[in-house]
Amino acid sequence: MSTANEQRAELATRFDRIEQKIDHMAEAIIALARAEEKIITLAEITKQQGAQILTLINRVDTVETLVRQNASTVGIINKLFWIVIAAAATAITGMLFIQ
Repeated sequence: MSTANEQRAELATRFDRIEQKIDHMAEAIIALARAEEKIITLAEITKQQGAQILTLINRVDTVETLVRQNASTVGIINKLFWIVIAAAATAITGMLFIQ
């Protein structure tokens, strides 16, 4: 009978170790699932940021085009301003010398 009791005790010990290992495996599986969820979330965030970057690039290109157009317009206005100033100075100087 002592052998039967010893065998039962051994089996109980083995089952306890197996249960502990299964518990550890369950914890590891849960940790892996959490890590996978985090990776999926990070991938989604990366896609969103990529889309936002493309939008910003398009906006910067549009602004750059507008700046070039404005620079051309300002250059023309600047030249016209100096032409008017030069013409006015010439007219004033001519009037002074004619009188």
